[in-house]
Amino acid sequence: MTRVWEWNRPVTVREVLEGLGPERPLAYTTVMTVMDNLHRKGWLRRERIGRAYRYEAVSTRAAYSAALMNEAWSTSDNPAAALVHFFGMMSPEQLGALRDALRVVQPEAPAEHPGGGGR
Repeated sequence: MTRVWEWNRPVTVREVLEGLGPERPLAYTTVMTVMDNLHRKGWLRRERIGRAYRYEAVSTRAAYSAALMNEAWSTSDNPAAALVHFFGMMSPEQLGALRDALRVVQPEAPAEHPGGGGR
């Protein structure tokens, strides 16, 4: 999946195999089987091109990561405590990214009027 996400375009089994390079000496059929399994699981879609297929990711890596986090969080018997622990493990950079993300998904709260009145 990493190669497919990195390239962000439809790819063949041969391209993925060659992209793995000499550090990962795998057989063509091994890569083909993995990509076929990912297709059957719904992670990749494919289109026949001649005798081969071109595969592309069904969702982005970010969407996949979000789904994993949501699945892990939703299985907790105490979601608030799980979030506190998760946030406690975050680096300052990750906390900054979290704050930025919250600003995107949460609209600004309306300004309070002095005196609490509604005139």
